Amino acid sequence: MRAAGFKFASSAKVKKIMNNSKVYVGGLPYKTTEEELKAHFAQAGNVTSVMIARDRMMNNRSRGFGFVEFSTPEEAEKSISMFHDQDFDGRRLVVNIAKPMEKREGGSSRGGYDRTN
Repeated sequence: MRAAGFKFASSAKVKKIMNNSKVYVGGLPYKTTEEELKAHFAQAGNVTSVMIARDRMMNNRSRGFGFVEFSTPEEAEKSISMFHDQDFDGRRLVVNIAKPMEKREGGSSRGGYDRTN
């Protein structure tokens, strides 16, 4: 019996998350560059890509989070143990395995206003 609102992940989804070599990095100072983030996380392993989320509406300013991808899931796990809840340029980082982006409902620019009721 399932609790209301609780979803079980499929085994394929669990495997994908467990084999993920990409980490989410939150709490970044807005001035952090991708090069600085890559250099910092390279201490944990071979960084294959770095992306800092930017706000296009605010002159391309950092949104304070990003993603770092490693060659292996083991390196990603090592980065979590090394950097989660640690200081980075005066800010406390949040580092977790990145979750797959969930599909968003779209098509309307009305901010979720539902005219069907």
